[in-house]
Amino acid sequence: MDAKTCIKTRRSVRKFTDEKVSVETIRDLIETASYAPSWKNSQTTRYIAITNSDIKSKLAAECCAEHNAGIINGAPAIIATLIVDKRSGFERDGSYSTIREDNWQAFDNGIATQTLCLAAKAEGLGTVIMGLYDIEKASEILQVPDGQLLMSLVALGHPTEEPQVPKKKTVDDILTVLD
Repeated sequence: MDAKTCIKTRRSVRKFTDEKVSVETIRDLIETASYAPSWKNSQTTRYIAITNSDIKSKLAAECCAEHNAGIINGAPAIIATLIVDKRSGFERDGSYSTIREDNWQAFDNGIATQTLCLAAKAEGLGTVIMGLYDIEKASEILQVPDGQLLMSLVALGHPTEEPQVPKKKTVDDILTVLD
């Protein structure tokens, strides 16, 4: 699948088959995601893969509203994305590099997370990025290391359906050309 097709056909998938996703496949997806660009090549995104049904159930029951809980319980795997805090967008002395302050951390994690999702799509897998959950409780359950911040939970699995492409704005709606 070429890059444009992958980008244009990747959808948020919320329903998965029971087929497991192997650790080898997860490792391959993470290896691909590690090629995402980052601030000064800081490579601050980290991942926790959750395939254990007890941990997924605990996340769903204790950290999520019903909608995301159902997605977590129905996905064969959840990939938690984390950032190493205070590196992306910071100088060595700990000061901010730009007026955007610590926003670069989330920006870099977003690039890496989307790269993960596109790599999954290219392998015939589906994903959905979830951000609505109790971050502090989920961090505790996942034992997020000190100095790292939990950013997103990504459901991963074999999709049961191919969601329709939602209406998209036209290029004229989203592009300004200063010539």
